[in-house]
Amino acid sequence: MASETDRKAATESTKTSTVPPLKPTWVLPYRTERLQQLYSIGKKLGQGQFGTTHLCTEKSTTTLYACKTIPKKKLICKEDYEDVWREIQIMHHLSEHPNVVRIKGTYEDTLYVHIVMELCAGGELFDRIVEKGHYSEREAAKLIKTIVGVVEGCHSLGVMHRDLKPENFLFLSSDEDAALKATDFGLSVFYKPGEMFSDVVGSPYYVAPEVLRKHYGPESDVWSAGVILYILLSGVPPFWAETEMGIFRQILQAKLDFESEPWPGISDSAKDLIRKMLDRNPKRRLTAHEVLCHPWIVDDTIAPDKPLDSAVLSRLKQFSAMNKLKKMALRVIAERLSEEEIGGLKELFKMIDTDNSGTISFDELKEGLRRVGSELMESEIKDLMDAADIDNSGTIDYGEFLAATVHLNKFEREENLVSAFSFFDKDGSGYITIDELQHACKEFGLSELNLDEMIKDIDQDNDGQIDYGEFAAMMRKGNSGGVGRRTMRNTLNLGEALGLVESKEEDV
Repeated sequence: MASETDRKAATESTKTSTVPPLKPTWVLPYRTERLQQLYSIGKKLGQGQFGTTHLCTEKSTTTLYACKTIPKKKLICKEDYEDVWREIQIMHHLSEHPNVVRIKGTYEDTLYVHIVMELCAGGELFDRIVEKGHYSEREAAKLIKTIVGVVEGCHSLGVMHRDLKPENFLFLSSDEDAALKATDFGLSVFYKPGEMFSDVVGSPYYVAPEVLRKHYGPESDVWSAGVILYILLSGVPPFWAETEMGIFRQILQAKLDFESEPWPGISDSAKDLIRKMLDRNPKRRLTAHEVLCHPWIVDDTIAPDKPLDSAVLSRLKQFSAMNKLKKMALRVIAERLSEEEIGGLKELFKMIDTDNSGTISFDELKEGLRRVGSELMESEIKDLMDAADIDNSGTIDYGEFLAATVHLNKFEREENLVSAFSFFDKDGSGYITIDELQHACKEFGLSELNLDEMIKDIDQDNDGQIDYGEFAAMMRKGNSGGVGRRTMRNTLNLGEALGLVESKEEDV
């Protein structure tokens, strides 16, 4: 019979076991009715990193809503579950704001979480501008007033948005005076005054310099809104490069361009506001409230009502359309990564996990890095560990290891680009045509606007269609897609440290 001492020792050993905590099985802290009892699900409207949005009809009233459905199999760790629950809480928290999409209800079953919300059927911000065909500084001032109004509403309620970009603003309907609504709070967080954050999240063009430096607060939202304003007035982002790292370097160092077209024709007041929103020092940067008090926003007579140069609209069309095609292609590749693609990573995980516990400890990671010839300092290894350890368990499990080592270079590999190209080239002709793009847009629930502009921008030989060389060149240009909760966490990633991928640029 075991002694009391033996029993205590067994208990202690259980406490210090390296077995990671079990992944939760429910996002909501309460059980709900089944979505299908209350709603009929209709056509697909769009797809994001975690969820797919469908049109849905409330059976009792026949009212149309949008339903975002998140498969739980995509939530690979405790933090993902917490992120979804926080998104729901934040949507409820902000739901009285006139320019935030209203949440109607949340439902959960063993396989999915469903968020039912107001339907924004009027399309994306840039698409509406392009469709109208004429556009002035005064109209841009009205739009940025709405966008920064949302930022001010978030900040006044202790919420940082962290992913402001034009695609996250939709019009409620196709009416001329329809409200513009902020729609995606998947990366938003609650914060306390003075609290600083270090995880790098957002979308490359719009991310603030202090986010890249991993020490930031709510001021970063004003920077993102300033980038949107620059694009609204010129049709191009203020900081652009061929690679993601190049974009980051521009954000950290480049001068704002107010010399080239159309800037000589833009009012000094607009340029003054942009400079103050894109001040690299977050302490000097205008707050959301100060932006709303700026003369260019407040005084109707300062922002001219004369139409902006047609070249601005043309560039805006191209920028918006390119983002759409690239996002579709990246999604095709991500969904097709095969077991062979990640098989080597499984073996590498086993090699580092020397005690076969199913998790990698700090000491195991340090030894594994030493074996592959890494000369990282202990503090750098600690940073890698923290970045990869998503659930803060003190160890890295297999899911976390994959998330930290599958690198964007997978998307740029020849065989993956060929696979994505063939997805669009339905008839195998060797070219992507407008008809084939329309078909793909329908499959992905994306707006079909401006496909001719999309092809024109990528089609280098002007034959009206996209060949493989043109498609590959477009895919290898600076990444314009969104950055998820994990992919931009640290500029030196675990894949680089283990020698799986080359670091093409020095650390930002």
